Amino acid sequence: MQVSDFNYELPEELIAQEPLAERGASRMLVVSREKHSFHDDEFRNFHQYIRAGDCLVLNNTRVFPARLHGRRNTVQGGGVEVLLIRALDEDETVWRVLVKPGKRVRTGDQIVFDEQLRAEVLSQDDFGERTLRFLAHEPVSDLLEHLGETPLPPYIHRAPGASDRERYQAVFAAKRGSVAAPTAGLHFTAEMLDKCRDAGAELAYVTLHVGLGTFAPLRHEKLSEIRLHEEYFEITEANAGIMRRAKRLFCVGTTSVRSVETALLRGGFKKMSGETNLFIQPGFHFRGTGALLTNFHLPQSSLLMLVSAFAGYERTLAAYRHAVEKRYRFFSYGDCMLIE
Repeated sequence: MQVSDFNYELPEELIAQEPLAERGASRMLVVSREKHSFHDDEFRNFHQYIRAGDCLVLNNTRVFPARLHGRRNTVQGGGVEVLLIRALDEDETVWRVLVKPGKRVRTGDQIVFDEQLRAEVLSQDDFGERTLRFLAHEPVSDLLEHLGETPLPPYIHRAPGASDRERYQAVFAAKRGSVAAPTAGLHFTAEMLDKCRDAGAELAYVTLHVGLGTFAPLRHEKLSEIRLHEEYFEITEANAGIMRRAKRLFCVGTTSVRSVETALLRGGFKKMSGETNLFIQPGFHFRGTGALLTNFHLPQSSLLMLVSAFAGYERTLAAYRHAVEKRYRFFSYGDCMLIE
């Protein structure tokens, strides 16, 4: 298959620019693989799709303020935007980053963010990737929390506000490390989690820190040639045990799916951590995922390919056309799709 096979027409006004006033008030398109059908519903009814013995698998990664603005400390100067991807040391002084504009930032340059924080460019790779060493007299992690912005996706055409620090974060987010939110989790409230437990589900948490592997553009047309960037994931023994005894794994978000399927490809649910670049595309054999809640994803993205692999290619694109026709809200702050 080709990347272009996963295109669809999306009016720009359907891309959600703000979260709804009430968390959990989104619409929900329900897709039945067994009945080969879909129907419209609301997320407030999500718990009604839970079965006794289900395990709701949630990604508890926490988004950190990963976008910084600085200036090159050169004769020409010029503004630079830095997106932190992952720390390469325990003190968080050396980072893998993306920079814009990439062509102007070279090895040996320095970037000044404020009087307390600057960085030197240690190395450069293709597509705007750089390795930076931050220089400061205070703990770098504290300065990054203070200076950084919530890294809203580029299709949200506004500056991040104070409310985004809370709304671009799941209520169960716990482990700092993502540069983008696993957006299916944004719909949940503590009340909804309680309703899922009351309906017979146990909750299990995985951690997958969203990085380049999730949102970087695909640079090959043939799916067989695509390789995703690696992202860190972790499963504790306690959560592995919950997943082992489940009758059905109900994954919240594509990152939970990738964590579950990576674990099963590596010997089953047990304590593990490491890197995954698992690329799920049509034809993939799902070993654990029994149901999926996910948002609507960008055309020609690896996330749309994962959804197509689980729900079926034709059924997925038909559901997306229906969502456009019914004017669902798309992408990070948008509505959701339940696939069972």
